[in-house]
Amino acid sequence: MKDGSVTDEWDVAMSEQAMNETEKVALDDFSTGKKTLSDDEAAKLDAIMDIPVTISMEVGRSYISIRNLLQLNQGSVVELDRIAGEPLDVMVNGTLIAHGEVVVVNDKFGIRLTDVISQTERIKKLK
Repeated sequence: MKDGSVTDEWDVAMSEQAMNETEKVALDDFSTGKKTLSDDEAAKLDAIMDIPVTISMEVGRSYISIRNLLQLNQGSVVELDRIAGEPLDVMVNGTLIAHGEVVVVNDKFGIRLTDVISQTERIKKLK
């Protein structure tokens, strides 16, 4: 956190959006203290909590030939497979986990999750 005012503006913007549109969802508490874990279970959980993952947001896709790719230059427009206003895909290590929309606060982009893919749906897509 470089500047406390930037963090405050994000907090205000996110809380305003949360009051307007979101519903509360019960989440598991993975911090130690709420649920009793054995030492072995706690060690296993701690081991995976620090594993880095790659999170990416996908606006859309386009399939073009290498010939057309090489002809692209500054100002070129590439048509994507989505329409304007359609939600972004939120991917973790290449797996779709949610949909979201872009928010802008203080000239910085962020993503507000609008729909989280259930664990059962993710498992179905693996089969």
